[in-house]
Amino acid sequence: MTTALITGSTAGIGAAFARRLAADGHDLILVARDTRRLREQATELHDRHGVEVEVLTADLSEDKGIEAVADRLGDRKNPVDLLINNAGFGNKGRYLDVPMADELKMLKVHCEAVLRLTSAAAAAMRERGRGGVVNVASVAAFVPRGTYGASKAWVVQFTQGAAKDLAGSGVRLMALCPGFVRTEFHERAGMGTDNIPGWMWLDADKLVAAALADLARGRSLSIPDPRYKALMGLVKVTPRGLLGGISSRTGRRYGPR
Repeated sequence: MTTALITGSTAGIGAAFARRLAADGHDLILVARDTRRLREQATELHDRHGVEVEVLTADLSEDKGIEAVADRLGDRKNPVDLLINNAGFGNKGRYLDVPMADELKMLKVHCEAVLRLTSAAAAAMRERGRGGVVNVASVAAFVPRGTYGASKAWVVQFTQGAAKDLAGSGVRLMALCPGFVRTEFHERAGMGTDNIPGWMWLDADKLVAAALADLARGRSLSIPDPRYKALMGLVKVTPRGLLGGISSRTGRRYGPR
C-alpha cells in the first residue's frame, strides 16, 4: 500500500484528492493549519475506507511549518509515494492595493514551500526509483494577472523543468492547472463569485480524477477540462499586449469585487 501526502487537505481540491486517494486504498498524511478539521477529516476517511491517516498541522507560510513537512517527506523509513502540493490562497485587490506582507506570504506558500517540499519528496523518491509529485497551479499561470498568476506561472515552469531533469528516474512531476472550482478559496479571500458564469465552474472530484489520469500517463502539465484547454489554446496565439488588456478587463468583470 502506498502513502500520499496532501497539503491544504481539509477543503476544496485538497479534500477531493484525499477522498479519491483514500477510496483507491492509499494511506494518507493530511497537512493543514487547523488541527480540529484535520482530525475530523482523518477519522472520516479512516472509518469510510479503512486506510491509515496521519495528521500534520503546519503553516506553510512559516519556515517551521515548511521544515516539518519537508522532514516527513524525507523520512526514508516511512516513505511518501505521492506528494500533492495543494496549499494556496488568493489576495483580494489589485497590485499596490494588497499589503506587501500578504504578497510575500503568497510567494512563500506558492513558490518557496512548493520548491522545498518538492525537493524533499523527489530526493527520497529518486533513491527508491519511484514516486510522484503534483503541484497545483492554475490557468492563471498563462495570463498576465498579478502576483497570484505570476506565482502559479513559477509553479508550472519549475515543475516542468524539474520533470525533465528527473526523466528516467522513476519520479513523475506534474503541474495541475484548474480553472474556477467550487471550493472555499474565493470565500476565504473575500472574493465574490456571483459574477462568474456557470459554465466556467469545475467539479473538484472530476478535476482530481482527470489529474490522476494525466499523472499516470506521464504528463508534466494537466489542464483537466476541455473548456479550459480550448481557452488556453486561444491564449497561446493571442499577442501578449492584447492578452494583458483582456486579462485586466476579465479580472475586473469576473474577479473579486
